[in-house]
Amino acid sequence: MSGEDIAVIGAGSYGTCLAVLFGHHGHRVSLYNRNPETSREMNAVRENTVYLPGHRLPDSVTVTSDLEASVRGKRFVLGVTPSHGIREVLGKAAQWMDPDTIVINASKGLEEGTLHTIDAVYRDILPARIAARATYLSGPTFAGELAAGMPAAIVLAGRDADATKEAQTALMALNFRIYATDDVPGVLLGGALKNVVAIGAGISDGFGFGSNTRIMLITRGLAEITRLGVLLGAHPQTFAGLSGMGDLVLTCSGDSSRNRRVGLALGQGKSMATILGEMKQVAEGVKTTKVAKALAAKLGCDAPIIDAMHAIIHEGVPVREVMTRLLSRPPRMERD
Repeated sequence: MSGEDIAVIGAGSYGTCLAVLFGHHGHRVSLYNRNPETSREMNAVRENTVYLPGHRLPDSVTVTSDLEASVRGKRFVLGVTPSHGIREVLGKAAQWMDPDTIVINASKGLEEGTLHTIDAVYRDILPARIAARATYLSGPTFAGELAAGMPAAIVLAGRDADATKEAQTALMALNFRIYATDDVPGVLLGGALKNVVAIGAGISDGFGFGSNTRIMLITRGLAEITRLGVLLGAHPQTFAGLSGMGDLVLTCSGDSSRNRRVGLALGQGKSMATILGEMKQVAEGVKTTKVAKALAAKLGCDAPIIDAMHAIIHEGVPVREVMTRLLSRPPRMERD
């Protein structure tokens, strides 16, 4: 098949790996990096030595710091910026998008202040037709493994069936299987909230608790994510799939998970300021925890794990005290 013209907005580890993957699949990819010096270096050495070392950029991938040139005339635009940068970057890029452009979101998070999911942000910043046809990519995938061509599966959610099918067909590669769904809120909430639980799993491991505790947090975390998701119109079955349970298990247990690493450091006694100062990339779960607590409170949703993570991350409550709170809650039925 003939390749498509694709813009990838965001040259962190995941944006770079998608550019590598789609470049190898025959697409012409413009990878946007806001730093001109870094863009020139990546074009010269054909590698993202900071965020994805060891994976060569295919010849069909061009790195640019010119946002207009990156998105103009592109059939697909993938947004892979940190969630707090979506309004600024994608909002600015919108003026240069063609009316038939299909935007594919690969960012994960909730917007602070508005408590918006990313699709609501898109409705604010994109032209109505583009926002209505936008799609949302999420699932259990680590950048290094994807770039290396290891088999993986992911979910693409969209409300416009034709646009979703077109993006699914164009981007699916031999080792990158894309499933489609119309459950946009379910896919977005699974991708955002699993990062909060992953910090908790990391805290548990770093503190020295065992496998039983980690699995307790994963399982009850999934129940909590599902409760909140259903209140926002998601289908409960979505949370048993790739963008729910699949992404949650990977992020809570995989060594490449930034959010789990934040938790490990917290469990080992490091302060949040120290942890964030040592990180090269954003751990979305830190900001998402604050938004998720506010969202659960607004909806009247029981969210003890989210509350616990907020207490540790943003209030400085000791891990053992928070764990005691969780374990001393009144008994309840499992399906409640």
